[in-house]
Amino acid sequence: MDKFVFIFGPQAVGKMTVGEELAKMTDLKLFHNHMAIEMLEPLYGFTPEMWRLTSLIRNEIFDSFANSDAYGLIFTKVWNLSSEKENEGIERLFQKFESKGCDVYFVELEADTEERLQRNRSSHRLEQKPTKRNTAKSEKNLLSTAESLRLNTEKGEIKRPNYIRINNTFMSAEDVAKQVKKQFNL
Repeated sequence: MDKFVFIFGPQAVGKMTVGEELAKMTDLKLFHNHMAIEMLEPLYGFTPEMWRLTSLIRNEIFDSFANSDAYGLIFTKVWNLSSEKENEGIERLFQKFESKGCDVYFVELEADTEERLQRNRSSHRLEQKPTKRNTAKSEKNLLSTAESLRLNTEKGEIKRPNYIRINNTFMSAEDVAKQVKKQFNL
């Protein structure tokens, strides 16, 4: 595999939708964070076993892609930057791909909270992510994590060359994907 594109940012910022648009314009494949969650949650609920299996499935897919001839993979995730454990896991993920000679690209999205609350209720999001259909619960989580967790980086925090931060409050997912494609020559 040649390229690993990591799209991160807070809930309902547009990671999956930007990933979908980027996949349409490139030969990259999209593996958004909720693909494994939505498969397992109906069976296990949000339990430790569900999270264990989610991690196992993701890692198997990452290993398979890292060892494949595929052009590349897009992965989307809310990255809790305030968690040392999560930061270490993300670093291991990058090393998995870099050790195979893949270029790793960081796409950080940010948007105003009011815009994210609107996107949280979008039909496409709710169609793709059944666990978000209880919008009162997901909105409460969106607002509480905005207060308690750090879901966007601080200026200069990511020092890697293949990094872009985009405030997409007033941008379409297609325009964001075009900017990412152009920035990284994907």
